[in-house]
Amino acid sequence: MGLCGCKCKERLGAARDAALESSSQGQRIQSPHQLRHTYWRKSTNTPQIIEALILDSLKAIRSLVENDQEPPEELFKLHNIADQDDGWIQIVNSMVQVVPIEEPLGPAVITLLLDDCPLPNKEAVLRLSRQFNLSGKNRVLRGKDPRRQRNICIVLGVLAEKLSGPSSVAVLTQGTLDFLISNLEEDVEPVVTLFSLIALEKFAQTSENKITIKRELKLAGDPLKRLESRLGSNDLIEAQVGFCAQWCLDNLFVVEGRKFSFETVNMTGINAMLNTRDVSEYLKISPDGLEARCDAYTFESVRCTYPVSDGAWYYEASLLSPGVMQIGWATKLSKFLNHEGYGIGDDEYSIAYDGCRELVWHNAKSTPVPSGRWVAGDTFGSLLDIDNAKVTFFLNGRLVASTELSFKNSSEYFVGASFMSFQQCRFNFGSRPFLFPPSDVDFKCFNDYAHLSDRDRVVLPRHLQLEALRNMSIKEDSCTICFDSKAVTTLKPCGHSGFCKNCTLQLIECPMCRGVIEHYIEEPP
Repeated sequence: MGLCGCKCKERLGAARDAALESSSQGQRIQSPHQLRHTYWRKSTNTPQIIEALILDSLKAIRSLVENDQEPPEELFKLHNIADQDDGWIQIVNSMVQVVPIEEPLGPAVITLLLDDCPLPNKEAVLRLSRQFNLSGKNRVLRGKDPRRQRNICIVLGVLAEKLSGPSSVAVLTQGTLDFLISNLEEDVEPVVTLFSLIALEKFAQTSENKITIKRELKLAGDPLKRLESRLGSNDLIEAQVGFCAQWCLDNLFVVEGRKFSFETVNMTGINAMLNTRDVSEYLKISPDGLEARCDAYTFESVRCTYPVSDGAWYYEASLLSPGVMQIGWATKLSKFLNHEGYGIGDDEYSIAYDGCRELVWHNAKSTPVPSGRWVAGDTFGSLLDIDNAKVTFFLNGRLVASTELSFKNSSEYFVGASFMSFQQCRFNFGSRPFLFPPSDVDFKCFNDYAHLSDRDRVVLPRHLQLEALRNMSIKEDSCTICFDSKAVTTLKPCGHSGFCKNCTLQLIECPMCRGVIEHYIEEPP
């Protein structure tokens, strides 16, 4: 389940609305959360108090795993402080100062806290920007403490996404742009370079900013082309920088004369990969289909291309980051609800391991795994024994968890994974030797049995995907969601139709009327 299941903001807002409603009717505020709001509105919020609340929130959120849990008390207090512009600015400055760079959940918690706080006005954001006093002189050279600059980059990325349009353009001042682009130089701490790239990507969601950034990158000598060479580096942060630089070059800041990565990647020997047609909307997939990364603030998921139905199967994933990922197995019935924080392991048709919080997930319920913490550089492995209805999870060849395959009546199983913000790993389905293959069981690997068509091997950049869709000749009876399979189902009780069976299985509400789907009727072939 994604961090806090994306429910914290909803519950905080509900408590705030209830307090306002009670106040407007002249009633006494009775809710404990409302009482907290009242107290903290009257208290003096020093930087020390706010910093302590942020660090306490960081600890509390690590243990917040169930969707029906109340958000940590610290979040209510921070939410209330942020109601005023001065309080919001204090919170952001405190996060920049105190969120540790070694904490795996740190970047995700910064985004959560900022997304949860009331939306600031443009003037408050510009005041904050002036306090940061950003310019090309702010870059942190290798060997220096990069915490403040990294956290500033994360904050800028969140603001770029929250304040789209003219407000986002206003925030991207010349000083901010110089700061971000100067961080792309070779002598800058790689973690600052990484989050500067992500911030530039977020700002480029506004078309005017995108034009400005492309112009400045060209004037700077196209630094993304240099950064792309870090792909596959033994330094895992450098490797993430290379991945993000390549993704930006393919999808956002296209350089004239450079071939797209899908045109140059070597796909020889890769017969199974992550399915680019079975993925939630914001997950980034590498050109060879074996690496996945999430830089969105939602919980992004993907399944592999090849399903298995009997026997024992094994795969591995190399972790480039140590944060919240739920990696395991799913059926076609498993649903990706990225905006709700649901992914692999969060329904009855999937199971997953989360080594950041040391949990096994199934049906949105978690089971603790003692001594199961993963770190960047670890190799995660999983063995699915369908005949004996058993799933086993490994870290660097060490068994960390074994559990019953409780959805064993399903006919097909896929490798599946879900990613919180700023997480990345690389899968091995057998196209290269496994690092820690199980020695006590005969197993199959996907690459020996799977096959990919030429079309399925291509991972197109998103703008080329959209162009291909626009140019595609769509049959009248095609599914209105995927435009690929034939529309054969009618939703009940609303009666809307025009969907294929595979897409229907992913739906909870009708996409036409938002009515709840109780069942569906499939037309005969």
